[in-house]
Amino acid sequence: MRPVSEATAKITNEVCGRKYIALGRILSQWTEIVGPELATKVQPSAIKYRKYKQRPKNPDAVLEIATSSAYATKLHYQKDLILERINQVFGEQWISGIRFINVAPNTADRPRIKKTPVLTPDEKKYISETLDYITDIEVRNRLENFGQSLFLDNKKT
Repeated sequence: MRPVSEATAKITNEVCGRKYIALGRILSQWTEIVGPELATKVQPSAIKYRKYKQRPKNPDAVLEIATSSAYATKLHYQKDLILERINQVFGEQWISGIRFINVAPNTADRPRIKKTPVLTPDEKKYISETLDYITDIEVRNRLENFGQSLFLDNKKT
C-alpha cells in the first residue's frame, strides 16, 4: 500500500497544471501543514493574488480555506502557525494571508443510527396464523418475510 499523499500529488499535478501549481503544491502537503486531524475537516480552496500597478518582488497571495464556522473559529487562532508551516514547506514568504470561507459542515462524518422497527408479538402471531394453511415451507417463508416487511413499512411512515 502507498500513502494517499503520493496519489494526491499525482492527481493535483495533472489537474492543477501550470495555472494552479501553487494550490497543487499546498494540496499535496496539506496534512503536514495543518495536521492529520484538521486535514479531513478543512481544505484549501483557492489562492488569490493581489494585483498591483507595478509588479512587486514577492506577490501578495491569500490562501482561501473552506471549512465550517466552528473550525474557522478554531483555525483563526492558528493562522500564524499555518502561515509559518506553509512558508516553511516552500522555503519562502509565499502566502501572506489566510481567509476562511464557510461551507456547510460535513454530515458524512457523523454515523447515522437508524432504529430498526421491530414487530410486536401480536403482529408475528397474526402473520403466523394467517399462513398456517400453507404447507410448502419455501412459499410460507417468503410470504412470512413479505408480511413482516409490510408491517415494518407501515411503521416507518
